[in-house]
Amino acid sequence: MQSSKLTQTLSFGLDIHTGSGDDLQTGCLEARRIRNETNRLDQSGWDWTDIKSTVVDNADHVNNTTQLIVDKALGEIETYLDNKTDGWGRPYPYIDESYPMVMNHGEGYRLFPEDDRTVRFRITATRGTHVKGELCGSADHFDRLQTAFNDEEWRVGMAEVVHKHGEWRLHVTVTHKTHQVASKADADTVVGVDVNEDCIALAAMSRDGSVEDSVVLEYPSVKEQRHEFFTKRKRMQKAEQTGFETVVKTEERDYVHDCLHKVSRKVVAWVSQFNDPVIVFEDLKDMRESIDYRTRMNRRLHSLPFAALQEMVSYKAAWEGIPSDNVDPEYTSQRCPRTECQHTERANRHKKRFKCKRCAFQDHADRKAAVCVVQKWLERETGNVPSLETLPRVRKVRRAASGAGGGPDSHGHSLCSGVHRQVTSAQDSPSQAREELKTVASAVQD
Repeated sequence: MQSSKLTQTLSFGLDIHTGSGDDLQTGCLEARRIRNETNRLDQSGWDWTDIKSTVVDNADHVNNTTQLIVDKALGEIETYLDNKTDGWGRPYPYIDESYPMVMNHGEGYRLFPEDDRTVRFRITATRGTHVKGELCGSADHFDRLQTAFNDEEWRVGMAEVVHKHGEWRLHVTVTHKTHQVASKADADTVVGVDVNEDCIALAAMSRDGSVEDSVVLEYPSVKEQRHEFFTKRKRMQKAEQTGFETVVKTEERDYVHDCLHKVSRKVVAWVSQFNDPVIVFEDLKDMRESIDYRTRMNRRLHSLPFAALQEMVSYKAAWEGIPSDNVDPEYTSQRCPRTECQHTERANRHKKRFKCKRCAFQDHADRKAAVCVVQKWLERETGNVPSLETLPRVRKVRRAASGAGGGPDSHGHSLCSGVHRQVTSAQDSPSQAREELKTVASAVQD
């Protein structure tokens, strides 16, 4: 076992008793002004130290909150500078949507746990303006928050105030300073993962090479919905009706984010059934440089959040004490997994079907790729590839867009994700902007 510091974000609704949502809106607009001013001064060539001191002196937030907002804005610029050689775009110098307030516990906001397990909050929206009330959320998140307050190894950290899906929410971070995660060297079961735009394939193998189980989790609605969002934006641009383009982008981002969280939870739940597992991903660090399949396919693949899904799975697995690792992805989709063959050829794969041109071995292409990920990891860690001649029948799980739902999502709106659906009364009614968006999109289409 090894000790690791892990941070989790807990999401709560705000039941406001004192003050109003308008006060929070004013605070978020001031946060947006701070963010835009930071970017403007950076583009004007200011030193970052001078930017922070100048913006803090002229802000209508408490100093600590302003400093955190400036740090977040500068962090966006720093990420761009670190990755601009890879084609990353510079952050927009001006954004017109609401920007979250970032606050430290005890300074920008305070939480007060009560004996009846309720938690009151106080948020400093702007200097001298306080919004008070009670948190609303899932029992699991309240339990985790209570643990963070009562256990010395836990800490309540920064929080963000955001307005999403017609309600004000508080995203609180809690950190476990000494969380125990198993060592990957001690793993008995190796789970290979192959991530695709419409499914994620998992193959669990023991160290002797026997396949314990495998599954392909399909989510075709993600691909369909992303294409629908893209089509809406293109039609709006063509008709020069771009007033709601930002709303469409936000809808797509929230939808995909929600789906990734649900898929990642399902992956970790499946992996947890095995003894001492380690999750092995393909290292996608340089994946975008190797993708060139013409404009339409490049757009689809370059915009997919492969790395984000891997990070979510690793993050959730670590909370369960499960380690993660990665391997070089070269030829995992083209190589025959049979130990006596190992023939590698691009023609071996055709869409979702893999058929070796040399030995005629056949399998689901994505499940086979997950097996090759395990083989690569075992070869690297132990120096040999265990004998493998056959694979069990592929088991597919397709998450329908309707039907019984799982637990409530802790990171945003529960949409028709193709993975699970959980309807909550606070989120059933679409906002006025969404209703207007549907009207605009329909008019553009007509």
